[in-house]
Amino acid sequence: MKVFHLLISFSLAVALWSCGSKASTDEKNTATAPEEAVVPIKLSPVSTVVRAEPVVASGLVSSAQEARLSFKIGGIINRMFVEEGQSVRKGQLLATLDLTEINAQVSQAQLANEKAERDLGRVKSLYADTAATLEQLQNATTGTNVAKQNLTIAQFNQSYAQVRATVDGTVTRKLVNAGEFIAPGTSAYLISSNRPNDWVVRVGVSDKDWARLRLGNRASITLDAYPDRTFTGTVSELAQAADPTNKLYEVEVRINPNGVKFAPGLFAKVTLVPAQSRSYTLVPVEAIVEGNGKEGFVYLLADDKKHVRKVPIQVGFLDGDKVLLTNNLVGIKDVVTGGSAYLTEESLVIVK
Repeated sequence: MKVFHLLISFSLAVALWSCGSKASTDEKNTATAPEEAVVPIKLSPVSTVVRAEPVVASGLVSSAQEARLSFKIGGIINRMFVEEGQSVRKGQLLATLDLTEINAQVSQAQLANEKAERDLGRVKSLYADTAATLEQLQNATTGTNVAKQNLTIAQFNQSYAQVRATVDGTVTRKLVNAGEFIAPGTSAYLISSNRPNDWVVRVGVSDKDWARLRLGNRASITLDAYPDRTFTGTVSELAQAADPTNKLYEVEVRINPNGVKFAPGLFAKVTLVPAQSRSYTLVPVEAIVEGNGKEGFVYLLADDKKHVRKVPIQVGFLDGDKVLLTNNLVGIKDVVTGGSAYLTEESLVIVK
């Protein structure tokens, strides 16, 4: 009897162990079975707007009427009468050259002119007595005329051996000093007009932006000197050729100081608003992924409603929390915003 009970107990233990092992194996298989992740996403509507894309550039404030003053001829600078920052009046004497050499040239021209006139007088007398030929008389006449012109040139150079202010303004740069040799045409002073509303900002723009601008286009200007204020302006001049150095076209913007004190050289950031408008696709900024400059991507819900597809876009400019795209998303009503950072085109998605 004892043997029989032992056999029954052993059989029950084996049966229970087998069931436990099977359950454990099933749980392990269940735990290791892969589950495909589903990414929750949010869709935001796409709209179309018509805007004039602004042109942003930077430059320096300056007077609309500036003068780079120089001597007409070269020489040794004798005196400089004004310094940087001084106000000057139109016609005021600013600097002179040493006239020793210049006066000598005038005297030399005067003596040559006097000699030519004397020679002409003698030839005329000889010609009247038939002692000189017509050719000699013509040559003497020509020599006299040449001597007069040389005297005129010397006297003209003598009168321009000085620099005078051409406008009422302020000396912004003094480029040379007394005692230095200066070549003809080399700037000695830079003067800016001091009229209260005579201020401009000159900026360089690309050829594509230049083509969209017109005289009279509006502009807004911010200055580092006045960070809390925005000034208004208009395009007053458009260059007709690019700068050979930087290949940009210069645009002159006349700025309204509105009672604020300006000075040449203030740094300005200019936002120009062209009159030419175009259509843009408007999407939330969080829809843009893998942005790189003007290029990026957005995700769209695929036709099967379970996946997404990645579409390239071209960024025009930012407008607050919106992005204006230059390539229209034709026929697209929504873009993925929430969850876009975790997506690939193989991801399973669900719209929340």
